Amino acid sequence: MDVNVNALEVVNNSAESRFEVKLNGEIGMVEYMLHGKNITFTHTEVPVAFEGKGIAGKMAKFALDYARDHEMMVNPLCPYIKQYIERHPEYKVLTWGN
Repeated sequence: MDVNVNALEVVNNSAESRFEVKLNGEIGMVEYMLHGKNITFTHTEVPVAFEGKGIAGKMAKFALDYARDHEMMVNPLCPYIKQYIERHPEYKVLTWGN
């Protein structure tokens, strides 16, 4: 299914503790838990029909930028977020034990 990733809006759905994008009635998400000024990313999910289109990367960047902008430390329990940080080392300074 075609999607213009640049046109997608990532929002912080704080009531559900996730950053999300709406995709033709489905939702892509990065779930998190807050602990004061610490944020733990627990799970990233993109509906199967939208996989491989850069949506998870867009959400990961948004989530990490949010953490940086709010002076939070990041615990990347989610394997996708951890891998994203490895590929984008500018976010490493946000992680515990960096």
